[in-house]
Amino acid sequence: MTEPSVFLNRVIRELSRLPGVGKKSAARIAFHLLRQSGSQVQDLVQSIIDLKENILTCAVCSGISDSQICSICSDPVRDRSILCLVEGARDLLTIEATGEFKGLYHVISGLISPLDGIGPADLNLKSLMERLGREKFDEVIIALNPTIEGEATTLYLAGLMEPFNINVTRIAHGLPVGSDMEYVDSATIAKSIEGRVRV
Repeated sequence: MTEPSVFLNRVIRELSRLPGVGKKSAARIAFHLLRQSGSQVQDLVQSIIDLKENILTCAVCSGISDSQICSICSDPVRDRSILCLVEGARDLLTIEATGEFKGLYHVISGLISPLDGIGPADLNLKSLMERLGREKFDEVIIALNPTIEGEATTLYLAGLMEPFNINVTRIAHGLPVGSDMEYVDSATIAKSIEGRVRV
């Protein structure tokens, strides 16, 4: 079978390396780019280059930032008595997008996973311990995915923070808003019952 274009195939191949982008989606994106003007494509390319060259890790929370300290850590209006622990910067952005959490964050950069050879020493916990010793928090919320690795990491973190005499909580796990119990798996229903709250 003759290939239509070496250049097109190269773009499709590179795009399909992105997470969640299969070969068909990559082809759709490539053909969309072909229909765009040269300046529009150049703007996209330049924005990706700028992202790679200018994004830093925040010196305080280890989130992503345009400067040494991110806009959240440097915001004087944030509630500095509450710290939310997240696995990665993407989780931080997800929580921040709700507009509900007004405290600070700390990115632990992974989850404990012995099968993958990832232990506590591989996570960003040293800076967390230093921060807990330096700043005064009334509550630390552990906001990790409800996976086996997330659960193991949550338990490890809770034990690690015991000496600091801080109220350690975790995000609730259970039924999503608008769901029908008939279609929810039993593990999720069990978590919902376990995490029940007073009405």
